[in-house]
Amino acid sequence: MSKPPRQDQPALRRRSLFAGVGVAGAAAAATALMPSVQPDAVAAAEPKPAPARGGGYSLTDHVQHYYKTTRI
Repeated sequence: MSKPPRQDQPALRRRSLFAGVGVAGAAAAATALMPSVQPDAVAAAEPKPAPARGGGYSLTDHVQHYYKTTRI
């Protein structure tokens, strides 16, 4: 014998639909309220040309900061 279909199934689908719409609306509102991010001046700068004989390593501020964080 098969079971009759449950009557609460459509309500659960409707609830999950409204929950999804609510989450999407909250995410859209949070995105709209966030301040815009301005590009960094360093990121906008032109990259240095590659050296002619290879060996493209250079000691930059980023590398120096990394070395400072690894000291014990």
